[in-house]
Amino acid sequence: MPLLLLVAGSAAIAAAGRRVPVPAPLLLVAAGLAVSYLPGVPDYTLDPHIVLPLLLPPLLHTAATDSSYLDLRAQARPVALLSVGYVLFATFVVGCAAYVIVPGLPLTAALVLGAVVAPPDAVAATAVARRVGLPSRITTILQGESLVNDATAITAFKVALAAAVGEGATWAGGIGEFLIAAVGGVGVGLVLMVPLHWLRTHLKEALLQNALSLLIPFVAYAVAEQVHASGVLAVVVVALYLGHRAWEVDFATRLQEEAVWKMVAFVLESAVFALIGLQLPVVLKGLGDYEGIDAAWYALAVFLVVAVARFVWVYPATYLPRLSARVRAREGDLSWKGPFVIGWAGMRGVVSLAIAFSIPLTVHGGEPFPERNLVLFLTFTTVIGTLVVQGVSLPPLIRLLKFPAHDVQAETLAEANAQAQASRAAERRLDELLADDRNALPTPLADRLRTVLERRRNAVWERLGQVNPVTGETVDDTYRRLSREMISAEREVFVRLRDGRYIDDEMLRTLLRRLDLEEAAAYRETT
Repeated sequence: MPLLLLVAGSAAIAAAGRRVPVPAPLLLVAAGLAVSYLPGVPDYTLDPHIVLPLLLPPLLHTAATDSSYLDLRAQARPVALLSVGYVLFATFVVGCAAYVIVPGLPLTAALVLGAVVAPPDAVAATAVARRVGLPSRITTILQGESLVNDATAITAFKVALAAAVGEGATWAGGIGEFLIAAVGGVGVGLVLMVPLHWLRTHLKEALLQNALSLLIPFVAYAVAEQVHASGVLAVVVVALYLGHRAWEVDFATRLQEEAVWKMVAFVLESAVFALIGLQLPVVLKGLGDYEGIDAAWYALAVFLVVAVARFVWVYPATYLPRLSARVRAREGDLSWKGPFVIGWAGMRGVVSLAIAFSIPLTVHGGEPFPERNLVLFLTFTTVIGTLVVQGVSLPPLIRLLKFPAHDVQAETLAEANAQAQASRAAERRLDELLADDRNALPTPLADRLRTVLERRRNAVWERLGQVNPVTGETVDDTYRRLSREMISAEREVFVRLRDGRYIDDEMLRTLLRRLDLEEAAAYRETT
């Protein structure tokens, strides 16, 4: 029952968040904080054995399939510098700062804290990027960073943890472990992606294909972890390949898959942010000697170090490579605004908390892990601080910076040109088919095929034309609206016939499915 209430409540709050100016992730965190102190609410402890293998793979999968492999490849350098270089830099800087700031905190435990809070969260980054409409290059960099940085942070955490519990980890051993995990994760992804895609394209039932789609991220993660490689990288590699080749899957699968994964991502993202807020009572329990002003000062100091360290890394990592004339020629002029937004968009999330909760209670000698509860507290306050301060301020900051708006005219022109080339190819193919006696069609049906093709070709060009002076709609918008009205009228008749027992429910579903496909083809989603 608590789990059902968590999912239902977080989904309801996330839905309400779409109708108010406050970002939904912040509403969910605030609601979780408030609900955590209501009488009768149980403690929701983040179990890393659940969060990492069960929540992280599907969230990474849906983020990666929505990303562009080609765009990520074009931005490989900044993505790598952020997802690997920045995470290692933040681990070291935050760890050393915490060691200096907090009396009695061992350096090994401080480095564990640094690794825990180093990676910006994939869910937070993509949620904000979608909402504020960042320029495509910045969005690609943030998404690419969030897809890979968890693997770097988890590996850095394992190395720091081994040193903290007395396993005698060395820098050379840590680098070796990182390389093994990274190369192994990518290797597992490369091995799995082709057979999984082959299986998807050879299954004939859309339901079976979507069932496989839901299993794929968990399979990739589990296989990689089984061979001590990075499950995160395995999931990302497989998902990028499947997203890049999604056009090879039949239309029914794509329609269902889009709806299924949108629902999964919505539910999981909502529950994840609510879980962050619900952790407060768990984190505060056993905080012990670190209370009041001291705890607040440590939390503020670590948050400031995390925020400042990102800027310290982002600007040199952005501009130093541009000392090369080749880089400048390829990337063109670069404003200071883009690096500033990337530096400010460093929200942390549930992955940091899940990693923190995986810290063992004791070290090898049996003694308690040094200041474990303080590490949990500082992780929690850093996550909340970045979500509140950076998450709330990022949308108005982007509006204040006034990034160039998307060139709608140019985008529509590119779409129209692409559609024109595709329509010419389809028309040639139709002529070839109709020339064969085996494909003979009555003239009205052949003309109907040509009419549909012409309609698709002209629809995009019409968006470049004049608008209706009364409604402000383009001809294409009016066509789509009228088409939907006609389909709605047909749908009402079908339902009335079913209610009058002239047709049965099975026939109604068949007729409605046909109308749904026609409406999907006639109406272009604008949100």
